[in-house]
Amino acid sequence: MDKNTIQRCAWPGDHVLNISYHDREWGVPRHDDQRLFEMMTLEGAQAGLSWLTILNKREGYRRLFVDFDVQRVADFDQRKIDQLMTDAGIVRHRGKIESTISNARRILALWNSGTTLDSVLWESVNYRPIVNQRQGLGDIPASTNESTALSKRLKKHGFRFVGATTCYALMQAAGLVNDHELSCFRHQQCQDLGETSD
Repeated sequence: MDKNTIQRCAWPGDHVLNISYHDREWGVPRHDDQRLFEMMTLEGAQAGLSWLTILNKREGYRRLFVDFDVQRVADFDQRKIDQLMTDAGIVRHRGKIESTISNARRILALWNSGTTLDSVLWESVNYRPIVNQRQGLGDIPASTNESTALSKRLKKHGFRFVGATTCYALMQAAGLVNDHELSCFRHQQCQDLGETSD
């Protein structure tokens, strides 16, 4: 797809990784706990950094966190954390690394209680994507009432690095909200996907 002949949201700019992520993934409704775990991890890792920094390290995250296999990550111990802290393939922030392992354990706890991360996330929007009518980047808030409520719910379940702003970024990424600008070619596409997802 020629980036110069179609209209898209302003935020990807001219960065190839941003454009690819925007055009193929951002705003697509997701329901798989493994992929939602990845998105939660990456959005939490972004805190204080640019999204492009995270995209550049994405393959490092997938390699070091065994493609976000929840059960395997939940088994990571202190020695593994120390190893991860030496690898430049990810953001070497102990709190963020420890939260990824802790969050994997929280997902297992959800499974053991008979629910899923998917259910916890999508319940926050009554299981239907919120379709917004954004005119431009300035119309997109850092957080919403829904993301604040989701943050509180996730924290109640023991999840970490899930503040209201991070939760809103997660909601955007996983298609719980469609924040593509109205002029963006992906707005209608993601809306259609939201109407057909289960």
